[in-house]
Amino acid sequence: MKLYNFSLAPNGLRVLAFLKEKKIKLDTHEVNVRDGEQFKEPFKSMNSFNCIPFLELDDGTIITESVSICRYLEEEYYPNPPLFGNSPKKRAQIDMWNRRLELDCLTPLGHALRNKISFFADRVLAGTRNNIKQSNDIVERGIEMSNLLFDRIEPHLEKNKFICGEEFSVADITGHSIFISFERLKFEVPSKFKNVIKWKSRLYEKDCFKNE
Repeated sequence: MKLYNFSLAPNGLRVLAFLKEKKIKLDTHEVNVRDGEQFKEPFKSMNSFNCIPFLELDDGTIITESVSICRYLEEEYYPNPPLFGNSPKKRAQIDMWNRRLELDCLTPLGHALRNKISFFADRVLAGTRNNIKQSNDIVERGIEMSNLLFDRIEPHLEKNKFICGEEFSVADITGHSIFISFERLKFEVPSKFKNVIKWKSRLYEKDCFKNE
């Protein structure tokens, strides 16, 4: 197995945090996304969506999307600790929260990043080079959607150490990527979201998110 990654990207960081939490060592190739290496061979043929990360299995199968990569590794090789849950109920809850965080916050923030930072002027969509113009409206919408999510999860986090309860999960890894995206956008979590800020602090204390 070989992981193709760009460790500075939010999705790349998600996979790396997952590997560190489980103490998994994988053969890894760092793809030079800044120079568009993902559009060159052999990477272009391996992953026609031109996005990082992706995992190449020993039989040549390619698995893309960060959560899909992590799910495969946990189910096939590394069940412990169970970051996707260890029962049908817990797996459903973790999947539910992870989807909520992705759809309502991480994805809008990803679009905000690509519409704010000048480096992405010709690449506002991941895996493409095109002439779609950057829009500040999308940046503003990203923070509006984030604050709406925070408003919804604030009371939930009053009673839960992590987003799915007392145990750390892959949904918390997604949460950490949300806060990293906030930093890169120079956004601040409003002080009224005290429980969200406490959750953020707990995540930043985790070894899997610390640079070695």
